[in-house]
Formats: sequence, structure tokens, C-alpha cells
Amino acid sequence: MERREFLIKAGQATALVVATVATGFYFHNREIAGSDKIIFKTTGFEIPPDSTLPVIALARNEDHIAALHDSLEAVGWIGRFIKPGERVTIKPNIAWDRSPEQAADTNPYLVGEMVRLCIAAGAAEVIVTDNPCNDARRTFIRSGIKEQAEKAGARVILPQTEDFIMTDLKGELLTVWPVLKYFVETDRFINMPIVKQHSLSSCTIGMKNLYGILGGRRNQLHQKIDQSIVDLAAFIRPTLTVVDATHVLMRGGPQGGSPGDVKTVHTVICSTDQVAADARGCELLGLKPEHVGHIVLAQKSGLGQLDYRRAGYKEIV
Repeated sequence: MERREFLIKAGQATALVVATVATGFYFHNREIAGSDKIIFKTTGFEIPPDSTLPVIALARNEDHIAALHDSLEAVGWIGRFIKPGERVTIKPNIAWDRSPEQAADTNPYLVGEMVRLCIAAGAAEVIVTDNPCNDARRTFIRSGIKEQAEKAGARVILPQTEDFIMTDLKGELLTVWPVLKYFVETDRFINMPIVKQHSLSSCTIGMKNLYGILGGRRNQLHQKIDQSIVDLAAFIRPTLTVVDATHVLMRGGPQGGSPGDVKTVHTVICSTDQVAADARGCELLGLKPEHVGHIVLAQKSGLGQLDYRRAGYKEIV
């Protein structure tokens, strides 16, 4: 509930918003109806640390649901993260009009199982959404995520223009920007990225996946991609990051397309530290976290531990 409490109407737009609206906001290269309200940044969705549990757990199993259960159990199981009556928003990577075997979007069966777990924990509502790069209807259907999430009991939302609200992210680069409201008007936020190579940021895992909460001309952010990723990570601070590494897109990311670029890894990572999650995930691509700009910058910004073993790491294989 605390998240909703911060939804303060700011009245008339500041000079910044007026200037921004004047130039038009874009969603899929279409103008969004101008908003004269700003939602102000508040605290994230994080839960208190538990020194008896690892911060990050990796499980490997050809049964991918079992891998999810094992890694989640290691960090405290679902009841640690979701309380009865809470509203939950899950953000898979549903960016591309690709089929699951192309590994451009999150494994739909993992998303469905995460929905079931949240509902079993007593969640009042579970929303699954994303702002895709390709056509939303085609992407949500072809990825398999719409079918599996709805079958599990989620409310799957294909974003519409009116779903974006002007939000002050208070970032160094990202200030007032249109944000998909379901990532603000909720009690808990679960980030569910897939591990992929990325042509600009080396990799896209948890923190880069947060681009999907934004509307507007996101490509403008690519000029300073590391800073924009860190601004987003500082803004939203997930309750839990669940990394899908069942299939990893080793080349041709983020869009992919060739099954030959996909490596089967049968791995799921659960973490309360989004920096640690990215650091471990990027190793599956053959990268060293200390060589990935946004991971290094995120640690310097105090968002988490690049040295995931030092943070508290468990592996179940």
C-alpha cells in the first residue's frame, strides 16, 4: 500500500513538463495525450534483507519449473516476497515478436508459474505487462506469455497510450518521463528478464529489462545507455529479480531470430540484489561483470554488489 500512498498529484505541470509535452511524447512513435500531472518518485519495492539467506541463488535443472522453485526456495520462497492482499506486477521481457525457442523473450512457462506462486501466496491481483518494441498484440501472443500468464490467473495488459503517466524518476539522465502506470500503482514488483547479448550494452538481463516500463522515445537514451539503465534501476528497485537463463541468446541480441544463436543452459536465478543478478547472469554470456559498463556503474551508485559471491551466493545444480 505504501506505493500507492506516494501517488501525489502535483497540480499543474512544471516548466519542464510543459516543455516536454510541447514537443510531444511518443509511444510506438505515436503521440501520447499530454498529461499535466507528475507522479513523484518514492522508495522502491524492496523487502528487508535476511542475513540467514543468500542474496542470490542459481539453480540448474532440465525441468525449468523445478529450477525456478529451487532458486526461489533458496532465497526464502514466495511468502517472503508477497503478502496476502498485495497487488503484484510482473515484468517479463516481452519486447520482440519472437517464438520462445528464439529466446528473445522470457520463457512463458516460468512467467505462468511465477503468477501461480504469487496467487498462492495470497496476492489480490497479479498483472503481467511490458512495453514491447514490436507490435504488442503480436508480441504478447507469439511469445506465449499472454496464454501462459492468463492460464495461471494473471491480468495481462497490452499497454495503451492512456496507461502512461508522467513520472519524475529523479535520475541523472532520466528525469520526467512517461512510465507505464502498472509499474507504479502496485505493491510489489517482480522483474523477470531473460539473459541476452545486446549490441549496445553488451548484455540485457535485469536492469536493462527495465527499459520496458518506459514510454517515449527510448532510443534517445541509447546515447548514454549505461546511465539510463542505472537511473531506472535506482528508480524502481524490484522486490525480486527472477532471471530466465533456460535458453540464452548468445549472439544477435537483443532481437535475435536465429535458433543457432541460442544456447540451452537450463538455469534460473533468483536474487534480491539486481546488480548481483546481472553480474552472475552476464557470466553465462562469457562476459566479466567488471567489464560491463552499467553493472559497474550500478555498483558505484550503491544499487548492489557486482561481486555476487561476496553478496551471498548459493548454487543448486
